Amino acid sequence: VQLQASGGGLVQAGGSLRLSCSASGLTFTNYCMGWFRQTPGKEREPVAVISRGGTRVYAPSVQGRFTISKDNAKNALYLQMTKLKPEDTAAYYCAASTRGSVFHAALRTYEYDYWGQGTLVTSPA
Repeated sequence: VQLQASGGGLVQAGGSLRLSCSASGLTFTNYCMGWFRQTPGKEREPVAVISRGGTRVYAPSVQGRFTISKDNAKNALYLQMTKLKPEDTAAYYCAASTRGSVFHAALRTYEYDYWGQGTLVTSPA
């Protein structure tokens, strides 16, 4: 299984950015997918997750600003980020989990089995 995240960059506060994650070696519809982020000295935290059937759960800090979506035919996961804030600055990771169900997404970092490399998002004040 390989996950490849891309789309990070430098965006001024208030701007938008779209992250993409391409997956190979897995049947996309059998996995719960998620985006996580991490800053130096802090634990990796969930940002947004999506169940096999498309149920979405967001961290309170990004609710209303970020949108997670997926394209099962392309084995692709996306994170549309709007109204970026300096506190969104982090390395963002996509991940896949065999846990959860069609309706329920895995919510915890330890529940995810496969991880992509990080893509850095920087949003200075």
